Amino acid sequence: MPYRVLIFLIEYILRVWVCCNGAKTIIDQYETDEFLQRDFRISKALKTALVAKLDYMRSFQAIIDLLAIMPFFHELRLLRLFILFRVFKLFRYTQSLRYFISVLATKKTELFMLAMFVAIIMSISAVLIYVMEANNPNSQIDTLFEAFYWSLVTISTVGYGDFTPATDGGRAVAMLIILGGIGVLAFSTSIIVTAFTEKLDEIKENRTISDISNLKSFYLVCGYGEIAQQVCAKLRRNGHNIVVMDADYERIERARKHGLTAFHADPGSLESYRLMHIDLDAQVKSILSLQDSDVQNVFTALTIRSINKRAVILSLLHKQQNRKKLKLAGVNEIVYSQELIGLMAKEISGRPVAFEAIHLLRSEDSGIVAEEVAIDHKVAQYYDTVSKLNEKEYHLILIGVYLSETGKTVFHPDGAFSLKKGDSLIILGEHALIKEFRLGLHQKRHA
Repeated sequence: MPYRVLIFLIEYILRVWVCCNGAKTIIDQYETDEFLQRDFRISKALKTALVAKLDYMRSFQAIIDLLAIMPFFHELRLLRLFILFRVFKLFRYTQSLRYFISVLATKKTELFMLAMFVAIIMSISAVLIYVMEANNPNSQIDTLFEAFYWSLVTISTVGYGDFTPATDGGRAVAMLIILGGIGVLAFSTSIIVTAFTEKLDEIKENRTISDISNLKSFYLVCGYGEIAQQVCAKLRRNGHNIVVMDADYERIERARKHGLTAFHADPGSLESYRLMHIDLDAQVKSILSLQDSDVQNVFTALTIRSINKRAVILSLLHKQQNRKKLKLAGVNEIVYSQELIGLMAKEISGRPVAFEAIHLLRSEDSGIVAEEVAIDHKVAQYYDTVSKLNEKEYHLILIGVYLSETGKTVFHPDGAFSLKKGDSLIILGEHALIKEFRLGLHQKRHA
C-alpha cells in the first residue's frame, strides 16, 4: 500500500473518531445512572456512541472518503475506478472556494493593476535578458521564449536554475527582477490581507448563517438584554438550541462569548429574516421577543406576522398601556414583569410556604423543573390514555395536558383522559427523571 494512502486512511479514521464525543456520552450515562442509584451501564453508553459513529459513516461525505481509499485494499482492477471519488472530496470545500473568489473580486482593480505591472516587468526583463545573452556563446538563453520563461521563474522567486545569465548585464537584470519579484509578492499579500480584513464581519455573518441553516430546531431570541441572558441560559441548560438576533453589535459579541449562535441584524426588519434563510415553520419552535422597549417588540411581531401567520411569538411587556398593541401585532403570549413581581410579593406576605415551593421550582440548584413532553402519532397509539403513562414510576407529577386542538390546558386529568397526537404533557420533577421518562415512552412502544 503506497505511503500516500496512509494520509487518506488516517484522515478517515480521525473523522470517524471525532464525529461524536464518546467520552461525554459515557460521562453523561454515568451521571444519570449514579443519580438514579443503579449500576453503571457502560454497554449502553458505548452503544450510543457507536450508533452516532455509524450514522456518520453512512453519511454522503463519509462514503466518499471510504470509496476513495478502498481500491488500495483489494487487487481488483475495477475497484481502482473508485479513486475518482477523491475528486468528490473537494466538494466540501467548494463553498469556501467560491467565497474566497468573491472576496478577491472586491479587489479586482488592484489585482488587475498588479497583473499589468508584472506583465510589463516580465516583458522588459525578457527583452533585456535576451539582448544581453543571445550573442554570448556561453549563454543558456537562446530564444525569446526561453527569456520569457526565465523572467517568469525569476520574478516568482521560484528560481529553478535551469537557465542562468552568463554576462554581467544579464546578472544585473536578474538582480533587478528578483527585487521586483519580492515587491510583487509583498504587494499581492497586502491586497489579499486587506480584502479579508474588510470582509471579516461578512465572513462571520456567513458562518453564522451556515450554522443556523444546519440547526433542525431552535428558539429565536430577539434582543439580548439581561432578561434574555437569563432565559437563554435556562434554555441552554435544558438542551435547547438558541439563535440570538440583535441590532446591537456589543450584545451580539456578548452572546457569542456565552457560546450562543448570534446574528447581528434588526429583528424588526424583513431583510434580516431573508438573510438568515430560516424556515419559521420547520426550524423555529417559537420566537421570544425580549427587547428593551415595547415599540421594538411590536415591530418585531408585525414583521414576523407578515412572513408567517402561524409562528408562536412570546413578547416581554414593559408598560401596561401597550398590552393591546402587542396583541394586535399578533403576539401569542405576553409576559409583564410587574405582574410577576406583584404575585411574588403576595405569596411572600400571605403564603410563605407556597412561595418557597415556587422558589424551589425556579431555582437552578434544586434540579426541579417543569417540562413539556410532546405526544407524537406513534406514542399516542400506545399511550392512548393518561393511566398508561405510569409517570409515578419515575417519581414525576403530571400537572396537566395541553390540548393542541383547543389551545387549552386540562389540569390534573384522570386516568381515563384520552391523549391525542399533538398534545403535550406538562411534567414536574427532576430533570434527569423527566429525561428517563421521555426515553421510556419511546422504548416501551417498541417493546
